[in-house]
Amino acid sequence: MLELLTDPSAWLSFVTLTLLEVVLGIDNIVFLAILVSRLPPERQHAARLGGLGLAMLTRIALLLSITWLIALRAPLFTVLGNEISSRDLVLLAGGLFLLWKSVLELHASVEGPSGPPRAVRTQRRVAAVIVQIALVDIIFSLDSVFTAVGLAQHVEIMVAAIVIAVLFMMFVARGISEFIEQRPTIKVLALAFLILIGVALIADAFDFHIPKGYLYFAMAFSIGVEMINLRVRGGAAPPAGR
Repeated sequence: MLELLTDPSAWLSFVTLTLLEVVLGIDNIVFLAILVSRLPPERQHAARLGGLGLAMLTRIALLLSITWLIALRAPLFTVLGNEISSRDLVLLAGGLFLLWKSVLELHASVEGPSGPPRAVRTQRRVAAVIVQIALVDIIFSLDSVFTAVGLAQHVEIMVAAIVIAVLFMMFVARGISEFIEQRPTIKVLALAFLILIGVALIADAFDFHIPKGYLYFAMAFSIGVEMINLRVRGGAAPPAGR
């Protein structure tokens, strides 16, 4: 352990992995922000911390189960010439769930909630949100865990990178959630981003890989344009009276 603290290559791996986990966690933070917005304000912060904490534990568990993860890549059957593995089925299920959840939230944002609100105990709703955040994080983190194993040779470095990245996400999640919730057009863009991620997961399940960098750039560009629109609308002079 002391050798790792004085090894420059170990520190380089740690910084690289931490940045990678933070970047790959952007979509998870957006999904988290959308989910907790349905909870009472006094329960939202606890749901964020609980969801990200459980997500951190699942990522570490996946990391320590790398042998099992490698087995997920073994083909199970073939569809139209494509070999389907357990990993592909997980990605397919996750992509479909993300599409379903995002489309429902988008419909609720545009048209309003359909039907009367259901009487569900707040405690159960918080628990359901935490579980959904953790499950979706498993989908998002599968490939990042494989990448982490390829970049670092020591489990301690990989675990430390995951912990620091999740702590950072806990720190910024509240601000991002409030930013999205206070701006309806940004919320619509965030939901559209989640739909794109869902489509990318489904495509990846059939061995058609869409680089996430393209998706992140498109989303960042759209948000940049919308921020300019918000600035223009906020600073526009009222029409002159006649």
